[in-house]
Amino acid sequence: MDAAQMVTSLAPTATVKEITAGGNRVFRLLEESGRTTIVKVYSTPARERRERHALEALAGTAGVPAILERGSTGGHPWIRMTDGGAWSLATLPMNPSAIRKAGAVLRAVHTSGADITNLDRGLDGAYVEAHFRSVLDRLERYRRRLGLPRDVLDAARSKANIPVASDPVPAHTHPDPGKFLVSEDGEVMLIDWEWATLAPPEWDLSRAAWRFDREIGPGASEALWEGYGASFPRHRLRAWTAYHAAASMLEAAEKRDGRLGDLAYLVDDLADSLE
Repeated sequence: MDAAQMVTSLAPTATVKEITAGGNRVFRLLEESGRTTIVKVYSTPARERRERHALEALAGTAGVPAILERGSTGGHPWIRMTDGGAWSLATLPMNPSAIRKAGAVLRAVHTSGADITNLDRGLDGAYVEAHFRSVLDRLERYRRRLGLPRDVLDAARSKANIPVASDPVPAHTHPDPGKFLVSEDGEVMLIDWEWATLAPPEWDLSRAAWRFDREIGPGASEALWEGYGASFPRHRLRAWTAYHAAASMLEAAEKRDGRLGDLAYLVDDLADSLE
């Protein structure tokens, strides 16, 4: 029994549509009543455990999917959860109201106090500093493949500020526009919690602000910032942008063989963050 057959067996009268294929497979179920739910089938039990732990810890937090049922059928671990909607902030035109709601969701997660991991500190300031320096050193190996000019890498090593990190809080760690679903009623839900952990709030907010402006358009981060209601100065995020851009380059280089595609925007964002 493959994943699609297994999901159909869970709700024989529902219409099943696969919406994401890959390591994990995600299906939307349209029931006869008109209600829709999501079934996520995981590639490994460990991935299911990670996401389940995060969702259980954040139960009741605004903008976080609720688990309806879970199990393992035919060797496929799965979770059935509430449906956040058929659109995402990555597919919709600029929608300041929805983006402000995304900021509010991030704030609710960060202030939830949820026991999201068994780590004592998670990705704290010491981790961020050590990892940032390690990323810049390791980029040397891939510099030519990435089209990363030596002067930019050298400047990053000598001039980049270490990101200022507040105390770790429950964090998503990858709150990109495509992770925020939008319902027909305009409500916003943040999905994909497998990599949730404790991290400085600046981690989520800076990555979201960076990706929102790049993927949605200039000014998107302003609405996100407004919805979040951040109390720390926005200029603090520039060093975080350098960190995220450098880490994204390294991740691409280490995961892909041969051509990497056009990653010039990451080089540009790293260079701009140093000015």
